Amino acid sequence: MCILFFAIKQHPKYPVIICANRDEFHQRSTQAMHWWPTKDNQSSMLAGKDLQAGGTWLGLNKQGRFSALTNFRQPQLFDQNKQSRGDLVLQALAKKDDVMTILLEQSAHLYNGFNLVFGQLSDLTCFDSVSQKHQKLTAGFHSLCNGALDDVWPKMAQGQAQLANAIQNQSLNIDKLFELMTNSEQAQTEHLPNTGIPLNWEQLLSSIFIVSPEYGTRTTNIITQDNEGNICVYDRSYNEQGKCTQEQSLSIEL
Repeated sequence: MCILFFAIKQHPKYPVIICANRDEFHQRSTQAMHWWPTKDNQSSMLAGKDLQAGGTWLGLNKQGRFSALTNFRQPQLFDQNKQSRGDLVLQALAKKDDVMTILLEQSAHLYNGFNLVFGQLSDLTCFDSVSQKHQKLTAGFHSLCNGALDDVWPKMAQGQAQLANAIQNQSLNIDKLFELMTNSEQAQTEHLPNTGIPLNWEQLLSSIFIVSPEYGTRTTNIITQDNEGNICVYDRSYNEQGKCTQEQSLSIEL
């Protein structure tokens, strides 16, 4: 997962609204969001699947527990021998918050840098493996990309502002949320963050929605929870040209 936007207690009907894009190399084999088969139906997970490493980037369970991961962009520190970060999302969906908090503090060094958002949708926490800090997602708008929570990268600020504008009406327009998540406008060179990657890649990755033959936005997820606790998940997949190839909507009733 490469960028997420959160609106927490900012809409009269939907106290939780999450918009998320996963960016990845197109050659990396992926299965679209689905219910993972388990022996215990109560712990079933709704998530896409990275068929290369077996983990996922974002998921929910039937009890309304949520988790999503972004990689910290630190190319100079990347170690290919470390464990796959996608497994952390699976663990966060299966464990309680207190257990997960201890696990992250003890095992973060086994993974390349990451942010992990986890918890009940109504009570989310973000763990930053670089600073080793936990931060609650308080009421308001938040963004998370490949640096710290609520950093000031251009696409993060742009997306937060667009999300605030998109949810002004009492009736939530899901198409407007997808529209902001497919914004391919790139930042001006002088406003690009310096994360240690070549300038042409920094430019490519500066848009909310990324399109290129090699690497790009593979999926968008819009997740809402209403005042009664009902959860809706909207899922779209894209090809190398940025065209939608699959679309589905799913729901969870707590």
